[in-house]
Amino acid sequence: MSKAQLVEMARKDLEHGRNGTQNQADSICKVPVENYFDHDRWQDEMAKIFHRMPLLLATTAELKEVGDYKAMEAAGIQVLITRTQSGEIKAFVNMCSHRGARLMNDGCGTAHRFTCPYHAWTFSPAGDLVAIYSADDFGEIDKQDYGLTELPSLEKAGLIWVTLDPKSTLDINLFLSGYDSLLAEFGFDTWHYEKTQRVEGPNWKIAYDGYLDYYHLPILHRETFGADIGNKANYYSWGPHTHIGRPDTSYEEFENLPDEEWPTTKMVAGVWTIFPHISIASFAGGGRSVMISQLFPGDTPETSYTNQIFLMQQAPDTEALKRDAAQQFKFLEYVVQEEDYATGIALQKNLNIGARDHVLFGKNEGGGQRFHQWVDTLLETPDEDLPKLFQTG
Repeated sequence: MSKAQLVEMARKDLEHGRNGTQNQADSICKVPVENYFDHDRWQDEMAKIFHRMPLLLATTAELKEVGDYKAMEAAGIQVLITRTQSGEIKAFVNMCSHRGARLMNDGCGTAHRFTCPYHAWTFSPAGDLVAIYSADDFGEIDKQDYGLTELPSLEKAGLIWVTLDPKSTLDINLFLSGYDSLLAEFGFDTWHYEKTQRVEGPNWKIAYDGYLDYYHLPILHRETFGADIGNKANYYSWGPHTHIGRPDTSYEEFENLPDEEWPTTKMVAGVWTIFPHISIASFAGGGRSVMISQLFPGDTPETSYTNQIFLMQQAPDTEALKRDAAQQFKFLEYVVQEEDYATGIALQKNLNIGARDHVLFGKNEGGGQRFHQWVDTLLETPDEDLPKLFQTG
């Protein structure tokens, strides 16, 4: 079914390529400028989006073996993700149940026990409290009541989602809206994790707008990607998640083949965004790779940061391939930091002065329109109505 959907999108991209067209929204959309800096709205976004929606926090490639873990901060919450003895993924608040100390420093590693650096309470990768330092002196408690606080999590398509609210009842599968079946076509569960690097940016929505936009590519990136890259986009959505294709006549060589013979590697190119904070883009330099841009709000409405996670289909096994991959990743860091985010930071300053009361998203910018519509809708939707929202998507 997912391969058939890829072929269907490719055929539409081919038709648009032949006609010199692109799919378009019904009208131009206006977004109030204060949406990008209003502090109350920003706090609402943190609570009702980043602390309520499932977030893509890790990849299978980062936690391949039993005992592997990843510790990180996400939207102000310290998270510990582990692969347990049974091979399943679990996620927890990275907090000792004794006095709240952080168990593990940020980063990836392997540990078959997590021992608190404050008082040496020890937990298993499954979150169980297994040892209390000087237990006889401390006094008697039921260890079963003091395991780590688990967070809802799901591993699918080689990707790992976590919901930061431990009491959330939103089904992560429902939230994915079937989009994970398309992402599975990458085969990320067998890919190699190469590295992560961080870039600083403007308000998280300004940053995310750029990931949904081909309109700027031949202009802003004319010196890096080139002026001939094309500015037209075709948007395909599953719930709040969007794949961005482009008009493409190169599909003509496959149009008379059966669906199963269309090349999956070519069809998963383009950009895949996962609401509310992920963009996946494919690259060929240094070996087939993807950059997973993992975007988080910063400490103020005007700031954000992005973890650029690089996965490669095959680990580079020669010095030449390693060098090529390193150059590719350095290039992408430059493009995002010095072109996209530098533009966004300057844009942020202009919006804050009140010279205009709205910004525009054209009919050719349907992905950005849909993103802002989903943000607005989620801010207005109570917890009990979330399942209905994603069922109708």
